[in-house]
Amino acid sequence: MRTLLNVIWLVFAGIWLALGYAVAGVICCILIITIPFGIASFRIAGYALWPFGRTVERSPDAGVMSTIGNVIWCVVAGIWLAIGHVLTSIPLFVSIIGIPLGVANLKMIPISLLPLGARIVDVR
Repeated sequence: MRTLLNVIWLVFAGIWLALGYAVAGVICCILIITIPFGIASFRIAGYALWPFGRTVERSPDAGVMSTIGNVIWCVVAGIWLAIGHVLTSIPLFVSIIGIPLGVANLKMIPISLLPLGARIVDVR
């Protein structure tokens, strides 16, 4: 079932969201100081391509620098990516088949806002 949902997700939302994260990652990797943001963005782009069967874990010992980085990320790129998730989820909620995809899209908003100090792991 996860594979079927992932394939449907890839067609209707995954490619566009992953492209947005990849663009944000490339922009962040232009400057040396923002490379950690770019790496986090590329990591989330992979998650946006194939989200079912994976989950996000927060690291409790992430530290103050991770919090400061998350605040900077949220202001610069996180808000726009979260808006992209909301706008992508609206048409998914219109069809019955798209409802689980819309819910998954909304579940990705916290990692789009606060990517540093989070890991993407398999559910198993």
